[in-house]
Amino acid sequence: MTDEWVRVGTPEEVAARGCTLVTAPGRAIAVFAVDGAFQAIDNRCPHMGFPLNRGTLRDGILTCHWHHARFDVTSGGTLDPFADDAPSFDTEVRDGAVWVRTRPRTQDAVARTLQRIAEGLREDIGLVLAKGSVALQAATARDGTAWLAPALATAAEYGCTHRAGGWASGMTILTAMANVAPALDAADRPLGLYHGLVHVARDCDGQPPLVPQRALGGSRATLDELGRWLRRSVEVRDEDGARRVVLTALERGAGPAEMSAMTFAAATDHLYLSGGHALDFLNKAFELLELIGWEHAPAVLTAALIPVSRATRAEEASNWRQPVDLVELVARAWSRADTLAAALAARPSGPADDLVPTLLGEDPAAAANALVDALLGGRAPADLAQALAYAAALRMARFPTTNEFGDWIAVLHTFTYCNALHRALLRAPTAELCRGLLHGAMAVHLDRFLNVPAARLPVADPTRDGFPQAFLELLDAQQQVEPAAQMVASRLVHTDEGVVAALGRAVLREDAEFHTYQTLEAAWRQYGGRRGTEEGRRILVAASRYIAAHAPTPRAMLRTAEIAERLHKGEALFENEAMDGAGPA
Repeated sequence: MTDEWVRVGTPEEVAARGCTLVTAPGRAIAVFAVDGAFQAIDNRCPHMGFPLNRGTLRDGILTCHWHHARFDVTSGGTLDPFADDAPSFDTEVRDGAVWVRTRPRTQDAVARTLQRIAEGLREDIGLVLAKGSVALQAATARDGTAWLAPALATAAEYGCTHRAGGWASGMTILTAMANVAPALDAADRPLGLYHGLVHVARDCDGQPPLVPQRALGGSRATLDELGRWLRRSVEVRDEDGARRVVLTALERGAGPAEMSAMTFAAATDHLYLSGGHALDFLNKAFELLELIGWEHAPAVLTAALIPVSRATRAEEASNWRQPVDLVELVARAWSRADTLAAALAARPSGPADDLVPTLLGEDPAAAANALVDALLGGRAPADLAQALAYAAALRMARFPTTNEFGDWIAVLHTFTYCNALHRALLRAPTAELCRGLLHGAMAVHLDRFLNVPAARLPVADPTRDGFPQAFLELLDAQQQVEPAAQMVASRLVHTDEGVVAALGRAVLREDAEFHTYQTLEAAWRQYGGRRGTEEGRRILVAASRYIAAHAPTPRAMLRTAEIAERLHKGEALFENEAMDGAGPA
């Protein structure tokens, strides 16, 4: 052996053996004699780690005997998307011997990983996406979250163009997990990315692609005119027209503030679209662009406008019309806001939790009028939305488990809507978007019957210890809503360190349903503005109750992620693997 080369044997010896296994630092290399030439690839099958020297070589194709993945023996390239390319190595015949270089042929690790993530999305292969998530973190920086951006951009370009229905839950999960990544343990960040990628792939699998649209070439319409055209298109559910207007505005140079004002005006012309999802999706689209760059706005925003255009409208729902006509009530309250100042962004910020008792009260008119009075009195819209989100979180914190299980989603929808409204108003407060405050208040009002009888808020026990391990073990069993909330409350008496990370781990080890991801991210967002306060602690308690109610699950995704992690580390996945030279060297 030299610094980079290993002697395999004489050409005659190698040809007689057919395959020769040689060891090198950190790997085993299989050298094959093929038609008078010598080819070398990593002996570990990149799919699940089976030793390739135990496979079958025929007509230049090496077939792994475990899952029948096939490889071009000259390059290591796979014929099967579920596998991966095996690293290949240069060989030389010199001084009467065959030599193999121990350094793989050069590849850009990040570019290669992103290519595999793109293939995993197209083919909807979870193991490929799990491997890509682990490898991307390893190929860049293990600390921080900047390494996520290239994968997010890859997923955005795919997820926003390969589903005719546009933005959906998968893109929301992807963005939510990227948002919360800084609060997760570093080892769980690839797991969060993997969950997002898997749900994007599932959303698009078997779906027709989104038919592309184009901007109105040469248009001289002003942004104000384009904004009116967009609202008119959404009003009549003309999604193609809405997309063309958005593309035209972007072509005219509209930035995040202008596009936010334009699109959220269309999203609040009607009440509480699609149970709050439409506004939440639109907000997530802007948050994703903050992570991956504004150059992706054409694909991302046009995809996010489709669920806004197709949304159901609360004024079409009977519970918003009777026994109290909440639609008419909102219209009357908002009619007093016609003098609302345009310069809403310049207002001084301050807590608005004094409104929470009214928002949680029995009188919807009082809640609506209190918000309008606060706006007319000069209070910042984002502060009002933050108070509204806290009121919605209390509905979750006091949700009794005697309710039907499916009713958890009702209080969750309101909480995530109010969180999205808060984030949107922080970005670009406009008078039109402020209408969402009244919409959210009516949703909080409608949820009041889900707090009858109201669950007691947990009493902290400062003597309890063992967090987070005891918390995670608790969620290995069903019906642990109250014990989980009490454990989180007890932890928060001492410190909030590791609480969100533990909640994240509790979500990411499960085969979580869509709303659980939303709960985690919205609670993290809202706690961030209330850290160390009693209100903040109650928000995390609310999230812990929802997460505990939806655990445990079969945890199939966690198993796939663990396999990917073990393969990346070079661990053996089956008995006697290391004896075949496929395990760690």
